[in-house]
Amino acid sequence: MDRNSKVLKLNNDRDESEYIDKCLSRVAKGESEALRELYTLASSSVYGLALSILKNPQDAEDVLHDCFIKIHDSAATYMSQGKPMAWIFTITRNLCLLKIRGDSKFSDMPQEEWQIYIGSNDRVSCEDRIVLTELLESLSSEDRQIVVMHAVSGMKHKDIAEAMGMPLSTVLSKYKRSLEKLKRKLESGGMV
Repeated sequence: MDRNSKVLKLNNDRDESEYIDKCLSRVAKGESEALRELYTLASSSVYGLALSILKNPQDAEDVLHDCFIKIHDSAATYMSQGKPMAWIFTITRNLCLLKIRGDSKFSDMPQEEWQIYIGSNDRVSCEDRIVLTELLESLSSEDRQIVVMHAVSGMKHKDIAEAMGMPLSTVLSKYKRSLEKLKRKLESGGMV
């Protein structure tokens, strides 16, 4: 089995975290193949987070690439605590904040762009795409980030809390309120 097959066959979050930890260790040793594997595994989630913060596909792509350059340069300083995606998301979020401060391009992204991103993510079913599109239109930026990180990127709430610098209870309540908002919208006939 080649490494690509191994990357694609990870079955659970623990296997994925352990594999990402190993990739980061290999990147620190200078193995370029490990960086490629890490990119294959994590780029969709990194792009999703960047897009949810920046709301601009070009800026999100810039952050995606800058993030993996930063990972390459900083892998030797990474200390495994079983949460490699939280470390990667922290880098992503920090790069997004730098971009916002530097460029002042925090503009709303058109609905079509969200639909393209959601539609291109193989973790999202057709039904989920409809729900997520509606959620993303009606949520605040912070709530949208939490929903995208959990529902689209598959990140756990505790890792979202760590990446966003929020208490877990805040992330859980914001996620729950966001879902309740959608449910009320659905029940009132405000969607579809």
